[in-house]
Amino acid sequence: MPEGPDYRASVRYQPDEEPPMALTLGAGVQLAVLYIFGMILNPTAVFRAAGAPAAYTTWAVFAAVLICGVATALQAVRAGRIGGGHVLVTSSSGAFIAVSVTAVTDGGPAMLAVLVAVSALVPLLLSSQLALCRRILTPTVLGTMIMLIPVTVMPTIARNLTNVPAESPVLAAPLCAVATVAVIIGMKLKATGMLRSSAQVVGIAAGSVVGGLFGLYDSGGIAAASWAGLPTVEWQGLDLDFGPVFWNLLPAFAIVALVDTMRGVGNSVAVQAVSWRQPRAVDYRAVQGSVAAAGMTSLLAGLAGTLPNKTLATSASVVELTGIAARRVGIAAGAVFIVLAFIPKAIAMILATPAPVIAGYLTVLMTILFVSGMKIVFQDGLDHRKGLIVGVGFWIGLGFQSDMIFPEHVSAFAGGMLRNGITAGSAAAILMTLLVELTNPRRERIEMKFEMSALPRIREFLKEFASRCGWDAAMLHRLDAASEETLLALLEEEEGAEPRHLRLTAQKEEGGAVLEFVTMAGEENLQTQIAQLAEGVEEARVEREVSLRLLRHLASSVHHQQYHQKDIVTVRVKTSATRRRG
Repeated sequence: MPEGPDYRASVRYQPDEEPPMALTLGAGVQLAVLYIFGMILNPTAVFRAAGAPAAYTTWAVFAAVLICGVATALQAVRAGRIGGGHVLVTSSSGAFIAVSVTAVTDGGPAMLAVLVAVSALVPLLLSSQLALCRRILTPTVLGTMIMLIPVTVMPTIARNLTNVPAESPVLAAPLCAVATVAVIIGMKLKATGMLRSSAQVVGIAAGSVVGGLFGLYDSGGIAAASWAGLPTVEWQGLDLDFGPVFWNLLPAFAIVALVDTMRGVGNSVAVQAVSWRQPRAVDYRAVQGSVAAAGMTSLLAGLAGTLPNKTLATSASVVELTGIAARRVGIAAGAVFIVLAFIPKAIAMILATPAPVIAGYLTVLMTILFVSGMKIVFQDGLDHRKGLIVGVGFWIGLGFQSDMIFPEHVSAFAGGMLRNGITAGSAAAILMTLLVELTNPRRERIEMKFEMSALPRIREFLKEFASRCGWDAAMLHRLDAASEETLLALLEEEEGAEPRHLRLTAQKEEGGAVLEFVTMAGEENLQTQIAQLAEGVEEARVEREVSLRLLRHLASSVHHQQYHQKDIVTVRVKTSATRRRG
């Protein structure tokens, strides 16, 4: 297939390709080194702050790393409806730290365990009903969420930039961070092949060497840690009394779980956008699988008495940096996490990395992630409404995160949840999207068997729809032709399958109409195929190629969302003949 303008030559290995074993293991180790900090630090912070015994803290860290390893491998495998089939590293969720400290303080580890287990039902439920949220979790909203992630992380980066002992030289922290950033950027700009893929590890190593020269690399903890071992099992079970503490904290846990799940949807969309050389539509079945895997492993975390899991937004940035999106790398990273859970000395070596080095590395990742969010927004088409939603949502998120918008009121509302930029900005974007959706003209719909004989009924339905809208014969012809080509393309995909059901909705919008075809799920994505149209196809595919080209010509845009058991094709037709934007 020819290389189009959106061809991503930087993708060395797509998810369905198999890099050499040495490269796979190297990339897996690299991911483990980069992300094990959060897996260790988040549960450590919770149980130390809540005054839990040291032995239980050790157990919680062990369980968190072990379960995160299983979750990372599961995300890459995509076993049935579980897993996203992409490199999505899973870590313990920092969003739960505040509510988890309260749970452990008021009810002990057993109370935390039952709250985490129950809140895990939120992503499991949402994964099965994701299609119902399609009008809310649009690419515009998801792109805004991704753009806000760097906003929420920057304060942490800023704190780590200066997180060095008071007696350290003044230039110690800046030189560590600059060395890390300079090496990573320099190698990414000029290096190729394996050397380019290793930029993060080399950059962190360079920053650590500089830190070592200033005495910032703590080797004492490494010497004290054992080489291998299994911590004492300190599991305290589940508090099934369901008393006042449980009911007081359950709403907060459910809200945080919903926020993390929404972030997970955005993370899955982001990693898909950078994992393929040729442009592809978002595979929402993969998104459903990713959310389901996060829910299942969070349930395991609750049963084990540790923090719940979340997929990491920076996974997309790492794939972008390395160009390696192969599923085998995700499996390898998960395996490395599992092994590291039983090697305390290796964990101590990673934790000894100076904080300014980590801050420099995160700065590069956040920059790339912000651009990824922008790409998702622009690829969906940016009209004045979407532009306003993105702009207002982003600046509200930035304002709340920076305590610039009524901080005295926000800090007391809902436990201060709106002080998180992603939560505030996403809520604003979702509310604006809902406002647009609720004020749009009423949808008209028709249901029928999914077969070619339905075409006359569709034509009659569209004729009445166009008449009520006051459109001329030319617009009616475009609606007829676009619906026929969409039906033909979907029916060819379904050839040989059992007769299925079709629901067609039509809605008037500014400058044209929106047709939505909802039927049972197929295998091929029409939006992706239109984006990849090429000359010189096989003779057997000529008729389908012609149909897709006609649809591209007739419609201003075609979006194909594939969910488990459901296909949704949205076709926009302008009142004046225009070509599809792409």
